[in-house]
Amino acid sequence: MAVVTAVPSGPRLALRRRPRVREAFIQGFLFLCGALSILTTVGIVYELGKESLAFFTTQLWENSNKPLAQDLTPDDTIMQVGSEGAALHAEDLIQVHDEIMRVVSIEGSSIAIERGLQGTVPQTHAAGIQILRSNRVTLREFFTHTKWSPQIGDFGILPLVNATLLTSLIAMLVALPLGLGVAIYLSEYASARARSILKPILEVLAGVPTVVYGYFALTFMTPLLRTILGRDVVEIYNTGSAGIVIGILILPLVTSMSEDALNAVPRSLREGAYALGGTRLETAIKVVVPAAFSGIAAACIVAISRAFGETMVVAIAAGAGPALTFNPFQGAETMTGHIVRISGGDLSYDSIDYNSIFAIGLLLFLITLGLNIVSQRVVRRFREVYE
Repeated sequence: MAVVTAVPSGPRLALRRRPRVREAFIQGFLFLCGALSILTTVGIVYELGKESLAFFTTQLWENSNKPLAQDLTPDDTIMQVGSEGAALHAEDLIQVHDEIMRVVSIEGSSIAIERGLQGTVPQTHAAGIQILRSNRVTLREFFTHTKWSPQIGDFGILPLVNATLLTSLIAMLVALPLGLGVAIYLSEYASARARSILKPILEVLAGVPTVVYGYFALTFMTPLLRTILGRDVVEIYNTGSAGIVIGILILPLVTSMSEDALNAVPRSLREGAYALGGTRLETAIKVVVPAAFSGIAAACIVAISRAFGETMVVAIAAGAGPALTFNPFQGAETMTGHIVRISGGDLSYDSIDYNSIFAIGLLLFLITLGLNIVSQRVVRRFREVYE
């Protein structure tokens, strides 16, 4: 005999999906935040690229030191020039007073020219006027020349890049061993009380304004180096003191990221090493650090990016003039320091000096982007997943 169970009467349960307005609002807000961050990056790249393109395409006029040998009337298409000065070539653009011309051909001191280019009007020019020659900054000149002085037409970025690399190298030589050592101590050795004291101190170092670090390098680190090594060896402005202080500045970053990577290593690996007779130091160096290598490597690369982008320390303590030197005790100007120095002067908009700031900034952005890409690849290559 079948038993029938009565279902209690009451309101029917609504099983259809109900709209969740709050969740949709939060999701939209988070999406908007991500989109704004991406658009901000795109805007920065656009502005850097636009002004950098103007830097490489702006027409510059440099004095050829070659005078006009005879008077030139508006109807003349052949002009006579002096023998001294820089050589002119066919297809060169030249400027005589306010008129722009193109060199068609050259036979000795006689030059066939095309008159009135770029909206200028052929006019009479007296003998003795200096001829200006058109020039543009090329990528080859930008990356290979060893002198940077946009005011006189020298556009070799190597002195600025060299000083940036030198200060960053010194900073990493200071920050990496100290930062990794502190991270190992906090992760493997420090008691809860010691950790509660050291962590806030590191956070205080991270919160000190960089301008304070700059004056610390100038008024403390530089005199200390001059006392130890000699005043004739260490200049007042030098990349060595700036690099050391940048290393102190990025020390909390290296320590924090490395400690997080070490703490992420499972406890079972440590216990297994102890069970096999390993000491605490052997366990830390031979087991924990290799297991956390991807995180430590990422911390190092991020710290290098931070050192590359540091501005105030190098602007105050490293030097105020581009110089191609490998001596860390001499003054030199980094890319960021140069941007700060010349942007604080009276630069006219769309001038070659003004556009050079963006060319340097774009190169610095590309270097930092490359380091971040390398960091991500290192993390993916050496990441270890434990069950």
